[in-house]
Amino acid sequence: MTGRPSDSGATERPPDIPFLRPAPPRLSELVDQLRAIEDSGIFTNFGPVNTRLEAAMTERIFGGVGGCLTVGNATLGLMLAIRHAAGEGAPGRYALMPSFTFAATAQAAIWAGLTPLLCDIEPDTWLPSAAEEEALLARYGAHIAVVVPYATFGNCLDLDRYARLARQYGVGIVVDAAASLGALDAEGRGFGAGFPHPVVYSMHATKTFATAEAGLIHCGDPATLAALRAMANFGFGAPRTATMPGLNAKLSEIGALLALARLDGFEHVVAHREQLMERYRQNLPGWEFQRLIGRRHAHQFVPVLLPPDAGRSRAEVLAALAREGIGTAHYFSPHLAEQPYFRRRCRVARLDVTERLAARILSLPLADAMATDEVDRVCMALREAVAARSVTAA
Repeated sequence: MTGRPSDSGATERPPDIPFLRPAPPRLSELVDQLRAIEDSGIFTNFGPVNTRLEAAMTERIFGGVGGCLTVGNATLGLMLAIRHAAGEGAPGRYALMPSFTFAATAQAAIWAGLTPLLCDIEPDTWLPSAAEEEALLARYGAHIAVVVPYATFGNCLDLDRYARLARQYGVGIVVDAAASLGALDAEGRGFGAGFPHPVVYSMHATKTFATAEAGLIHCGDPATLAALRAMANFGFGAPRTATMPGLNAKLSEIGALLALARLDGFEHVVAHREQLMERYRQNLPGWEFQRLIGRRHAHQFVPVLLPPDAGRSRAEVLAALAREGIGTAHYFSPHLAEQPYFRRRCRVARLDVTERLAARILSLPLADAMATDEVDRVCMALREAVAARSVTAA
């Protein structure tokens, strides 16, 4: 295999174990269905393929409870749901969310006219800190329009607690569950099933439920879902008449077709990824992984913490893996409060756990087609990289 020089002069191998290997359904294998879309003359506007997808997701992912709304992507879904939950109150109110999340969450709140209020996370589950959320709700009161908890890396939030917060504080709730499609809660239900507030999922090409660019909103309240559907269609609450805030958030019929194809065989995908995740845990005994809640998780990649006594810095460890042809990342580092735009636009609470965790986080490869021997190779290279002494420390 031919290598290329790195900035340090060492030879790096191209990543033959990439960090992510998107594997959405192949449109070239869906020619008959594509031809049917062409023949129908309906390419968007919640057409028949979208209608079939929403019904199939409700039945097969959420056990037939509540309902689903397709959207062009999860960011659009968050924008709609946050704007709806915030209502028509005075400007300058807050959207409470963790700093340990993806930029889309804060961007959606800002587009909805709110200021993100960033809170800390739990040290083991990496979910938003319950104590910090409640302290901030008590402190800011009605100035918080909506709470946007992130189901971190697909981990299962305590949704009953968020329903209680909505009743106690009169606050809107929107769950960012971008990586959660395929996760099962402690009772074995699809995570979010029947929750009376919007739960927003991603079907991006890099997610476990991979399409190309798509999102899904699930909600147990029909009135909320109907309002979000109208908002996704320019706010048309009456024929071609805007009666509420809106934008164009509709998913194309081709996007819906990809999602329907992904639904077939999805259980096998989730099971295989769980097996690979367990292999990582077996190969890295004593390492700090996220404490998972729920019966099953739809793993997108493998987050793990660099040991505090590692002989090398994170940058050196990742560079060593790159030289071995292994792709890596570090989600979410920098976290939101460390990013320039959000430093200017957000209000930041204490983030002690977030800062410690983000400084040590590693993200390791996982993919539909990944084999167990590839996991073994990643783990061996990682252990060797961590054990080596830093050049600067020598």
